[in-house]
Amino acid sequence: MPRVKRGPHRAHRRKKVLERASGYYGSKSALHLIARRQVEKSLQYAYRDRRVRKREFRSLWILRINAACRMLGLKYSEFAAKLKAKNIELDRKVLANIAATDFPTFKNLVEQL
Repeated sequence: MPRVKRGPHRAHRRKKVLERASGYYGSKSALHLIARRQVEKSLQYAYRDRRVRKREFRSLWILRINAACRMLGLKYSEFAAKLKAKNIELDRKVLANIAATDFPTFKNLVEQL
């Protein structure tokens, strides 16, 4: 079997890891072994947090809608139930945007319920 030293291939792999780790603190951005561990961990965090972000946004939208509803003397749960009863299919993102940026329109929507 022929001998393979992998010089350029090894250098390319290491360079790829260190480029991903640029900006990390201390040896996490300089030493290949430590940088590789940190890059792997960072990718795990990124994968997990792409899902967590969706949960957090949903909570934020509900919070904004609830705050706007409370200003009009209504609870979020009551508001959601009335929307469902009237078959108004606006999602939370749109409702939160209306509540935050265009309150008179939101007020009209609540009054129609």
